Amino acid sequence: MPRIIAIDYGQKRTGIAVTDELQIIASGLTTIPSATTIDFLKDYFAKENVEKVLIGEPKQMNGEPSQSTEIIEAFVRKFKSFFPNVPVVRVDERFTSKIAFQTMVDSGLNKNQRKNKALLDEISATIMLQDYLR
Repeated sequence: MPRIIAIDYGQKRTGIAVTDELQIIASGLTTIPSATTIDFLKDYFAKENVEKVLIGEPKQMNGEPSQSTEIIEAFVRKFKSFFPNVPVVRVDERFTSKIAFQTMVDSGLNKNQRKNKALLDEISATIMLQDYLR
């Protein structure tokens, strides 16, 4: 069975999570510089069978697009141009960063470890993917 990938795309960093082959468990894969996302995905898709990709859709509390919407929409267009046969599912990413931070606290990470924004982005992508699987 193919995997599902979740992408928490940001201006500087991109968190990536992936399912197991049975699409039961979401796990953090990595955090990469956003400028390298397409190249990373080319390599990953060459090695793994991917059914679809989830990309976070940033919204404000009132449901309106957030200030980072333009950046992410540009990435979605670029993704679709490179991977036209890979379905894209947009998912609401509100609160994922807050939940990810709380997960870090609950996991017992110390204050310095919780400052690791790359880990926060990876956990955010994992939360998006796990929510989607439910």
